[in-house]
Formats: sequence, structure tokens, C-alpha cells
Amino acid sequence: MSLDPAPAPLFNWLHSRSAGALLHPTSLPGDQGIGTFDANALRFLDFLQASGLKYWQLCPLGPTGYGDSPYQCFSAFAGNPYLVDLRALIPTGLLTTAEVDSLAALSPDHVDYGALYGKKWPLLAKAFARFKTAGSPTLADDGESFSSFRKNQASWLDGYAFFRALKDHNGGIAWWEWPAALRTHLAAQKSPLRAQLAPAAEAHAFYQYLFFTQWRRLRAAATSRGISLIGDIPIFVAADSADVWANPELFELDPATGRPVAVAGVPPDYFSEDGQLWGNPLYVWARHATDNYAWWKARLQASFDLYDIVRIDHFRGFDAYWRIPLPATNARKGEWTPGPGLDFFHAVRSAFPDAKIIAEDLGVLTPSVVTLRDATGLPGMAILQFAFGGGSDNLYLPHNLSPNSVIYPGTHDNDTSLGWYTSASEKTRDHVRRYFRVDGRDVGWDFVRSSYAAVGRLAVLPMQDLLSLGSEARFNTPGKPQGNWQWRYRAPQLEQLLSGGTSAYLRSLAEIYGRLPAGSP
Repeated sequence: MSLDPAPAPLFNWLHSRSAGALLHPTSLPGDQGIGTFDANALRFLDFLQASGLKYWQLCPLGPTGYGDSPYQCFSAFAGNPYLVDLRALIPTGLLTTAEVDSLAALSPDHVDYGALYGKKWPLLAKAFARFKTAGSPTLADDGESFSSFRKNQASWLDGYAFFRALKDHNGGIAWWEWPAALRTHLAAQKSPLRAQLAPAAEAHAFYQYLFFTQWRRLRAAATSRGISLIGDIPIFVAADSADVWANPELFELDPATGRPVAVAGVPPDYFSEDGQLWGNPLYVWARHATDNYAWWKARLQASFDLYDIVRIDHFRGFDAYWRIPLPATNARKGEWTPGPGLDFFHAVRSAFPDAKIIAEDLGVLTPSVVTLRDATGLPGMAILQFAFGGGSDNLYLPHNLSPNSVIYPGTHDNDTSLGWYTSASEKTRDHVRRYFRVDGRDVGWDFVRSSYAAVGRLAVLPMQDLLSLGSEARFNTPGKPQGNWQWRYRAPQLEQLLSGGTSAYLRSLAEIYGRLPAGSP
């Protein structure tokens, strides 16, 4: 009696071994108070190329709000105007050198979002006013005019720009606190404010024109160097976003108030004994299924227009998600609720047969989550910092990994490897030393070398580890509402990697462990 073969996975794209670096663009150096799409971004691409690194992984690039988290954005489609390089606007006459130089007073070592808010938005507004006075000149390298951009992106841009104009008009408060006549896009279109705020909405559309024009320029520079970009999208969107405001029927909201009746999060885990109360509204998956996940397809299309590969955060939510009824002060009380499962990925496969997606499958991995991941064929993730302190069967130990996986020393949510090791228990540190057969004096690089040697086909290394930095360079601490997303490096630190032997060493590791890009000299 013969058994039927298992069905082929829906996706199968991670075939060759390679390596990349994890760095959010806000952490790039420069004199504008935050990393931007400027010459420093190009220099980072030079470093990747020189080091034999094929990929640049980023956090989400959307417009951030309170808390500054790139995982809580005002839109799943828009870009963050903070990342716009204002110096690039000087030759066009939209800003002066003196105006842009005013940003140099901001800290070069960390992002002060409050100070940045007070300085950058007025400069963006000045640039828009001069843009209009100049007759709306074309700024894009490919010749796309502002009017063409607005037309091409109208499906999301019109609602987003109006949402931001209304938000400014209402003092920045959440949309569910606006007057009742403005709490949905459909209702607000009938308001006299639609015409009154048209210039303000046009300004926000212009900021998106700047963002996408500069991003496409940077992506072309990456492609010319053989660098591919790994983007990141959270499975859920922010409650205070144009996405929820414009599409309330797609989310689990109270029809009377517009507020969520339950929100997303995770139960108590490695990061927090209270779990994580994210606060994101939950999808009405049955409603998404009725139009074959049209909104999600549009979201993924926008992501593939930005990146070569997309990492979807919290993949396990497609199998089951932690539903936390409101009111709640933590994530302890909730229930696992079924997600859309494989049906969703069949729809994605139909629309994007060549999609390259990474499944962030960290956290509680039940057998059904593993079954779903394996059925999709998507590579999962492994975190070396999660591997130590237990037994030899730990899934994240290098000898237990699958080739179809992406290995990281740590991610944006972890401490640096050096910081993690310093604060770990002696039992855990001893496990690290014995496993790697090292003395622990250079544990950050022990983690880097192990990532290169591991069977996982893609290894992604946080920039902080490549700079051998401690906990002072941690980018985000889950559950901590403020003080995250601020770390930046300085330009001389990158130059030291290039000239001091680190870049050459990374290239040698890539050669030894078969991760050097094809055709690389």
C-alpha cells in the first residue's frame, strides 16, 4: 500500500546560502536628527557590498505616531516623512542650506522624536509651499510628476492624506475621538471639511511623493550593488490609522463608538510575565474572505513594490491569535482565536506566485502553527539568544535548525548579543561557552560566526553586533512604552568597519561558509 505524497508547499524560494544585516534607516548617521535616505544610506550599501552581505533588512517604513514605533503606523501603505533627506531638496530650491542646517542642532547619537517633530514638519511644509509656487515641478528620476503619483497611488493615498489632514485639524487626537460625522472616511467625505482641508491633504500627499521618490532612488542604488531589501510588515495595523478609519468593516469594532471591542497581543512569554498588550484592532477574517482578501492583497502589493522580500511579523496569528477582550490592563486574560489559516496563503499564492516572504514564527509554536508554516513553505526564524540555558533539544540551537530558515543572533526586539550575554545567568553563559567552545571574551562575534556556520540558508546580523556594542545600543524593549527606536551609530564607526578589517573578515566568513553572493569578486 502506497501513501499519497504530501502536497508541495505553496512557496519555495530560499534556495541558496547568503547573509545580510539588520538596520532600521532611522539609525543611520547624519546631521538631520534622524537617519534619512541620504549619502549615509548609500555608504551603508557600500559596506554591505564590500562585506559580502546580500541583504539589508529594515523595520517597517510607515509614518509613526505616539511611541514612535514603526510597528504602530498611521498607515500600512504610506512612508515615514521623517526619512526624507531634506538636503536633496536644496538644489531644487525647495529649501535653503541654512534651513536644513538648523537640524544639525539635534542629537547625532539618538533620535529625539519630540525635538524632531518641532523642527522637521515646518521644513516639510515650507518645501511644499515652494513646490506649489514653483508650479509643482517633477522631482522623480523616472519622470513621474506629483499629479501622476497621486493618480497612481489614489487607492490608498486619498484616504490617508485626508486622514492626516483631519488628524492635524483635530489636534492629533485619535480618530474615534473626532466628531461623529468624521469617524469614517465615508462619512467625512460629506463634510464641508473635505474642501476646507484639501490644501492640507495635498501637503501630506506631497510628503509621500518625496518619500517614494527618494526610496525608489535608494532601492535602485541597492540593486546596482547587488543588494536586495527585506521589508517588514506587522500582521496587525494600528488602531489610530487610516486603514481602520477608512475600512471599519474589516475590523472587530463597536459600531456605535468605532472603538475596538477586543485587541491583539500575546500571552505571558519570554519577554514579559504580563504578556504584551499591543492594542491593535483584530480583523474580521470572515469579511476579508468574502472578497478573497482584497485589502491584504493590496497591502502585500504595496510591500512588494517597496522590497524584494517581505517578513510578516507574528506569523502565528494566521493560525490563531491572542484575542484580549476590552477593557484590559495587560494581556494575561485572553483566548486563542482561529485565524484564516492556509486559505489566506492560497489567495496570496494565486496573486503573487513568486512572492518571497519570511514567516516570523517566534513565540508559542503549537503543532498547528508548525503545520501551517510547513504547508506554506515559508522560511521561519531562529534567534540564537533563545537557544541557551536549556537542553540540547532547544529548537534554536544551530544543530536543530532547518535549512529553510533565517537565523539571527537577535532582532530589533532583543538586546545586543554582548548586552544579552552580560546580563544572562551564569548557567546560560556557561552553556554558550561550552557550546561554542570559547572563553566568552568576544561573544558578540561568536554569535556572528555561529550564524554564518549554521544550516539556515539566510543569516541576518544586527548592525549593533557588527559594531560590538552593548545594551546601550538596544533598539527596542518590548513592553516598554517610551524610549525605544532611538539608537543611531556615527559615520566614523562604519568607516572603521570598512578600513579596520571587519568588512574583509565578514567577506571571508561568507566565503568559508558558502554565503558569498553569486558573482561576487
